[in-house]
Amino acid sequence: MGLVRTLIDHDQEYAEPALPQGLRELYDGDLHFPKPAAQRPFVIGNFVSTLDGVVSYKLKDHAGGSTISGSDPADRFIMGLLRATADAVMVGARTFHDVSPKGLWIPEYTYPDAKHLYSQYRVNVLHKPEYPLVVIVSGSGRLELGRAIFRAPGVHTVVITTSAGRDKLARAGATKLGCVQIHAVDASDGSIAPLAILRLLYSQFRVRMLLHEGGPTLFGQFLAAEAVDELFMTLSPQIAGRNADAPRPAVVQGVEFMPNCAPWFRLLSVRQKAEHLYLRYRRTGGRPLVP
Repeated sequence: MGLVRTLIDHDQEYAEPALPQGLRELYDGDLHFPKPAAQRPFVIGNFVSTLDGVVSYKLKDHAGGSTISGSDPADRFIMGLLRATADAVMVGARTFHDVSPKGLWIPEYTYPDAKHLYSQYRVNVLHKPEYPLVVIVSGSGRLELGRAIFRAPGVHTVVITTSAGRDKLARAGATKLGCVQIHAVDASDGSIAPLAILRLLYSQFRVRMLLHEGGPTLFGQFLAAEAVDELFMTLSPQIAGRNADAPRPAVVQGVEFMPNCAPWFRLLSVRQKAEHLYLRYRRTGGRPLVP
């Protein structure tokens, strides 16, 4: 029996199924992705948002997406499914620290009931390693190295940082962690360019599909660089509100677009369970023409 019900699916042009039967039943459909056209990974974003566009309450112990979704099982299943599909899962440093120190960016961490389905899909169908590469972007290099992700068996982590961040991590002992690699990229303008991240992952780690899990500032930078291809959005039936003194973030922070260059997306699918909606969009070349 499916965890969700498919209401709309415009992505049915494929003759062969991509998902094994067990995952297709839970997802109530299939899940295909096109091959990357450019010499960079295909980038998909995944967020959960309130009805008024808030993606984090920014409160201690309540900053993560589970507070927004209400720990909705279907949202967690889809997150695990996307992680199972991707070559790498990427988060920014702030998002990294917003979750529990025990957090693992691997498929079954979000939905343990599908652990074996995820594993069989990755290994037997996609012919990928058991777990996706975990990518953490931190310009400063200020990371809590005692977190579980740095010591999880079989999970390889890449920290992308600046020269100063690399030195800070080395002094903190990151180079002694067996499954962690540190890569410094040019940040002469004060920030790590999304395209530099993608080139590194594509050329050195053979990443062809990258799952971007935020945060909103890093996601906004990728949107501004025209480096987001799809967006999965869980719409949670609650309203968080905002206060000017302590603003709560939306999907995108730190960048704004003008009407003539704002990113537009095409709706691919809508799934539903109770009051939650699960939306999938693919980026278009520009604003659609009005008939």
